[in-house]
Amino acid sequence: MNIYEVQTRTPSLIQNLLTVWEKSVRATHLFLSDAEIKQIKDCVPQALNGVAHLIIAERQRNSPIAFMGAEHNRLEMLFVSPSERGRGLGRQLLQYGIQNYDVTELTVNEQNPQAVGFYEHLGFKTYKRTDRDEEGRSYPLLYMRLSR
Repeated sequence: MNIYEVQTRTPSLIQNLLTVWEKSVRATHLFLSDAEIKQIKDCVPQALNGVAHLIIAERQRNSPIAFMGAEHNRLEMLFVSPSERGRGLGRQLLQYGIQNYDVTELTVNEQNPQAVGFYEHLGFKTYKRTDRDEEGRSYPLLYMRLSR
């Protein structure tokens, strides 16, 4: 397993990460319709190119199986290929973010109970809830902090 921060964000890397994102979202964000996933997908490349620290995990060179983005002590994104779920990869990535980028906060969709439970299991506690996401869509968000 190789986990590292991406230095160069090539179009082919962004496309590979977009594939990981979509597979992950389809497996975990069951509250989203197909049309909603397609609409959100259009914004993902910009988010991948814009996040300060983009970290990928791969078993084989140039074949990402998971990724995360971190910025200003926040986990901005964390997605794992469905075939890799349950193997500790999400934990490894999050711990990498905590150790290397002082990740202490994150936001998670309340309607994704597996993710909420995952973050709670790793020591994050909810400190705020909103009825809508940052784009104003009616997806409740939980804002969480690492309790040390």
